[in-house]
Amino acid sequence: MERILDVAAYIVKQYKTLTGDTLDEMKLHKLLYCTQRESFAILDEPAFEGEMEGWKYGPVSREVRSEYYNGEILAPTRGISDRVAYIVNNVILEYGALASWKLSQLSHREIAWQNARKGLSPQENGSVPLKLEDIREDAKKVRPYDHVWDMYYDEMEDCAPEEGGSV
Repeated sequence: MERILDVAAYIVKQYKTLTGDTLDEMKLHKLLYCTQRESFAILDEPAFEGEMEGWKYGPVSREVRSEYYNGEILAPTRGISDRVAYIVNNVILEYGALASWKLSQLSHREIAWQNARKGLSPQENGSVPLKLEDIREDAKKVRPYDHVWDMYYDEMEDCAPEEGGSV
């Protein structure tokens, strides 16, 4: 499994490549969360190991926060698998154009974030980790889109050849 810093570094690099813009820290954290959720939706497994916490503006990784400065991850990183890179690319294409505050508002609808915020006032930062089981639940609410094939994942079964048939 990937490390959260490696996935964060890949997101930063790909976002810059695809948009030409530097990724702000809030958006990075929200795209990380979306990557984790999409991985559960598509692969039924997490994309990375590393905690995200229920911060007042949405999911945040303290580890990433401590290593992100001026548009880049300062810690040494290594490459990520093609499977996770594919998910990250789709997440950036799906959510990357949204403003950071819009992504923050969307994250507030997520079960994982809401559960990590239980008992906290809206102004408290919060430090309770999001549970993978809750992110898995959030993944059930999304309909993943494949930007390479320009279709939703659940439509791809309709394109598969019949058993014994040819393509």
